[in-house]
Amino acid sequence: MSDKKYVAAIDQGTTSTRCIIFNHDGDQVSVGQLEHEQIFPEKGWVEHDPQEIWSNTRRAVGEALANGDITVEDIDSVGITNQRETTVVWDKNTGEPVYNAIVWQDTRTSAICKELAGEEGPDKWRRRTGLLINSYPAGPKVKWILDNVDGVRERAEKGELLFGTIDSWLLWNLTGGAEGDGDKEALHATDVTNASRTLLMDIEKLEWDEDLCKEMGIPMSMLPEIRPSLGDFRTVRERGSLAGVPIRAILGDQQSAMFGQGCFRAGSAKNTYGTGLFLLLNTGTTPKFSENGLLTTVCFQREGERPVYALEGSVSMGGSLVQWLRDNLQLIPNSSAIENLARETKDNGGVYIVPAFSGLFAPHWRSDARGVIVGLTRFANRGHLARAVLEATAYQTRDVADAMVADSGVEITELRVDGGMTTNELLMQFQSDILGVEVHRPKNIETTATGAAVAAGLDNGFWEDLSILDTQRGDLTVFKPKMEQEEVDYLYGEWKRAIKRSLNWEDSDEDEMDF
Repeated sequence: MSDKKYVAAIDQGTTSTRCIIFNHDGDQVSVGQLEHEQIFPEKGWVEHDPQEIWSNTRRAVGEALANGDITVEDIDSVGITNQRETTVVWDKNTGEPVYNAIVWQDTRTSAICKELAGEEGPDKWRRRTGLLINSYPAGPKVKWILDNVDGVRERAEKGELLFGTIDSWLLWNLTGGAEGDGDKEALHATDVTNASRTLLMDIEKLEWDEDLCKEMGIPMSMLPEIRPSLGDFRTVRERGSLAGVPIRAILGDQQSAMFGQGCFRAGSAKNTYGTGLFLLLNTGTTPKFSENGLLTTVCFQREGERPVYALEGSVSMGGSLVQWLRDNLQLIPNSSAIENLARETKDNGGVYIVPAFSGLFAPHWRSDARGVIVGLTRFANRGHLARAVLEATAYQTRDVADAMVADSGVEITELRVDGGMTTNELLMQFQSDILGVEVHRPKNIETTATGAAVAAGLDNGFWEDLSILDTQRGDLTVFKPKMEQEEVDYLYGEWKRAIKRSLNWEDSDEDEMDF
């Protein structure tokens, strides 16, 4: 076991960047966190400033060390976890992004995806990539940048530009950026979990697919090296707060949450309630392909071992719907206030909110859908809206869970949950009622950062085995179903009616993303 005292996790999310430092007992001892701007240039477009994210990463690391009165000499290793499909293209000689990062929620590539899918439809590359051809993956976002930003395609074809999801952007900068680190160039790499979210990687070979890159017009010189999730990603450059610390793990945020929840057995599942909702089911070392609108993804891979795969259902609006209620409608002063407001009413008053702000993700995959509020009467008040927001989260989870059971043939007997929204007791009880299963909330709900830290510490010898995760789960809070089945059936039936009202709002073929 390492004689160092701590492991750090850099958790770069959709709305903020955090650095969390853990001790040998797996306890969080210090945190630094900064939010970044959400940029909406046009309807359906969502962007981030990559330079702001990099600056916030450095500041968050510095704050975490300072807040815990910790020196870099005591840090054993660092793991990185990140918002996934969000796409950055930058100049390898200057380090300057050629355009803002296009965020995973962004829908501007819908027309590109329709053209790529052709007559075969969005399933065209599912067996090769595990993904549908739609606006979610990173590949079409790269194509959009190459096609729409002046001079960028020419620079890319000359080998001047690099592409990466956020993990690659941070890794490249952490290992030296444009200046390099001593006599070494910065490391341009990613891990298998993030690569599996691009629509460019062969899901079984774990290699970039040259034919797919050619069809999308993406020069392969732009692509990062694909590495296992747990392994050697070099050390942090010899300047900055983490100088010389080994980077020993990279995992996309939902895969990191799976790791942090200890979902290592085939059949184990978890749902993360963050900006979006992400339900994953471990399917073992052989990829399984969905017939019900789910994605096949790499769960994690240790160096020298076979990869572990998962089925995933991704929903774009979870906690971000609460933020919309807070920021756009200004019905609550902060996100945590929604529970008290929702408790002012005994039910939803017949109000349903379908948050298809960027279309519907799993299991519907309808890019033509848009958000709707249905069932409004003079009786409806802000409490009903608050309750409808929380209930939409549970209904969307039920949609994905039903698809997962249909694909796997395995009934979900319990749901492990994590993420900021799980502190909401009303939501967790309603989730248990709508699913009809127990919902298990661990003591530590920040499993995304925990997963990255444990993966890095395990790979670098800070922890000898995974028993630390048992400590982290700690005493569970268990929510058990209480609602009568007749009421569950009625409420969920009304939700499915509301879903139908959200379809065909954008100009597109009715069945473009339908299943």
